[in-house]
Amino acid sequence: MAPRSSSARKTLSTANLAALGAERLATLLIEATVGDTNLKRRLKLELAAEVGPGDLALEIDKRMNALAASRTRVSWRKRPELIADLQVHRRAIVERLAPNDAGAALDRLSAWLDLYPGLTTRVKDPKGELSDLFFAAAEDLGAVATAAGPDRAAPVLAEAVETRLSEWGGWIGRAATTMSPALAMRLLEALTAGRPSPTGRRALVVRKLADRAGDARAWAGTFAPEDRARPEVGAQVARRLAAAGLAEAAREALDRARPRPTASSRRREADLPPEPSPVWDAAEIEVLEAEGRTEDAQRARWAAFERSLDETALRAFVSRLADFDDVEAIDRAHAVAAGWGDATRGLAFLMAWPALREAAAMIRARAGDLRGLGEEALLWIARLEGRYPDAALILVRSRARSLAALGPSRSAEVRALSAEAAELALRPGAVEGLESHAAFIDSLDALASRPSRWG
Repeated sequence: MAPRSSSARKTLSTANLAALGAERLATLLIEATVGDTNLKRRLKLELAAEVGPGDLALEIDKRMNALAASRTRVSWRKRPELIADLQVHRRAIVERLAPNDAGAALDRLSAWLDLYPGLTTRVKDPKGELSDLFFAAAEDLGAVATAAGPDRAAPVLAEAVETRLSEWGGWIGRAATTMSPALAMRLLEALTAGRPSPTGRRALVVRKLADRAGDARAWAGTFAPEDRARPEVGAQVARRLAAAGLAEAAREALDRARPRPTASSRRREADLPPEPSPVWDAAEIEVLEAEGRTEDAQRARWAAFERSLDETALRAFVSRLADFDDVEAIDRAHAVAAGWGDATRGLAFLMAWPALREAAAMIRARAGDLRGLGEEALLWIARLEGRYPDAALILVRSRARSLAALGPSRSAEVRALSAEAAELALRPGAVEGLESHAAFIDSLDALASRPSRWG
């Protein structure tokens, strides 16, 4: 093996430093601690960790107690040093103490988090660095608490939420994502057993825990009755309950949130149609499936499609049909889209499916209804011009007329579309049954009410 170059040996790396030897490195570290208090603290923590978790915990306690007792204001010059100090001790708790004594680590991390209220009175934090540091540590809290186990961690965390909700509410909510489901369930029980439904910040904490624990009933119970009566919220609750196999509770939640007519009419409410709610409709399908009413669920999917050209509902409907029945259903759906009241929306559905042949036929049949085409028309034209140049030509002309009607500000775009229309018009069969290109240019001139500028 060739010897390493002198420049490589001078590079600051783990291998090169190790080559200096332990005694030389120790001397350098001692020299480096002069004027660097945080480095000195970290080295002491590392030495304590080598002795054992008890000694490390004691060393951490000393600094935590000092920070908690201090009332001295921290200047902006000292703020970075304080944040680094907090980081050093958080890492010592999470990386060095927790693997050897998770229970002790949980106690120290809780004490570390409890420093926050006092620090906010002593430290100006215009950039949110301090709050971000503590919020980020919440993920460590979930992992350390899980390592400590439900019996050890649940009482500690429950006491913190009960007595210091303003800070711990947010931390527990974030920590829930890294907790074990067993710990989340135990903590959930501690916060809800024998208590009224939670409200406010407490409800958000319970919701996060219920989500992690997989307790759909507890999750649903975090919403106020008036909120659950709203279709979008009630539908969300019903879907969660249905997914948990609680069909009866899901139906109750869905019916309670059933969309109602708007109150803006003088007609009796019973005579008015309900306010449309695609979210509620989708939830009803899931509840019907949970109830075992598969045929009703299929009818609801088709009805949802017919109401709004819901592509998701149609694909779900078709996927549950037998062979050949799905082909017939897709043909019916294409016919619905082709006859849709808003022709542009119907065309958008066909292009997205995709059903280019049906889209081209619709364009020919309803050319006069395609007004106000937006930028998406340019993509449709590009997809149609190869096999259906006549349909592409109709879209180009419709887009050009829409822009011409807006006035001179769009003249460059109109000119480009006019040139594209001229090119398409030369293709075999493109203008069959359509006005000539010259007539099209005349129609643009009429819209602009000025001498020809387009062709």
